[in-house]
Amino acid sequence: MSTRLNDAQPYALGLFRIVVGLLFACHGAATLFGLFGNDTTPAGAWPGWYAAVIQLVGGGLVLLGLGTRIAALVASGSMAYAYFNVHQPTGLFPMENGGEAAAIFAWTFLLIVFTGPGALSVDRLFSSGGGSEEERQETRTAVAA
Repeated sequence: MSTRLNDAQPYALGLFRIVVGLLFACHGAATLFGLFGNDTTPAGAWPGWYAAVIQLVGGGLVLLGLGTRIAALVASGSMAYAYFNVHQPTGLFPMENGGEAAAIFAWTFLLIVFTGPGALSVDRLFSSGGGSEEERQETRTAVAA
């Protein structure tokens, strides 16, 4: 059973990345365009409008798996900023300050920075065709392990 789970790991990570990226992009779209019953934030308003742009663009990049680690790092940092500067001053714990989503997104994107995009990503398409034969062999070995 462990072997099957290990074989499926890149695909599970890929699906995880896709879902998280979609949810994050939806947050940005809701704030920027007033979707899903939300009010729009005026263009250039600090920090909400900039956070929404990071959410929409970063979420889209993570969803596609394009520049995944950098996009996830920026997204994680923006959510850490949101938690500590917007939510945490009103209460110590996420349950009391409304910062659950910011905390979960910050840690989720940090995990993606370290795990990479997994399968089903544009990054993987570009990396499979480029690089040396040795790098391609290391990638095949890592996926097989």
